[in-house]
Amino acid sequence: MIQLILARHAKSDWADEGLDDHDRPLNDRGRRDAPAMARRVVRRGVRPEVLLSSTALRARQTAEAFGRAFEVDVVEQADLYLADPDHLLAAARAAGVDEVMVVAHDPGMSALVSRLADRDERMVTCAVAVFTWHEGTWDDVDATPPDEFELLTP
Repeated sequence: MIQLILARHAKSDWADEGLDDHDRPLNDRGRRDAPAMARRVVRRGVRPEVLLSSTALRARQTAEAFGRAFEVDVVEQADLYLADPDHLLAAARAAGVDEVMVVAHDPGMSALVSRLADRDERMVTCAVAVFTWHEGTWDDVDATPPDEFELLTP
C-alpha cells in the first residue's frame, strides 16, 4: 500500500509586513486548526511513517502539530518551500517508505492534489488530502488513479 498525505500549512500571520515570507508564523486560527486537523486525520487511521515539511516557519509549525499527533519526527527540507508539484511528489518518493506526509505551500499543493485526483481541487490553508493506492509502488502514483482519495478541510 502507498499512502500520500498532502497538507497545506495552516493560516499564517500577516501582521508584521516587514517580516520575510519564509519567517511568517501561524496566526491564532492556524494554531487552532493544525492540531484539530491532525486529530481528524489520526481518527481516520492515517499514520505516516515519515513527515516532510518545508522549512518556512508556518509549515514547520503546522507539521509539528501533525508530528505530535502521529508520534513521528518532522524532517525539514528547504527545497519544499514553494516547490512545484513534480518536486513535492519526488520528495515523497525519495523518503523511502510507503506512507508519507508532506506539509508545504500553494500553488504547488493545489496543483499536485488536482493532478492526482484528476479534478480541480483547491487546497485551503490546513487542508489535508489523503491518497491511497492499495497495490503497487511509488512508480504507480502518478500513472494510476488512487484507490481512495479524501480531502479534509478545517
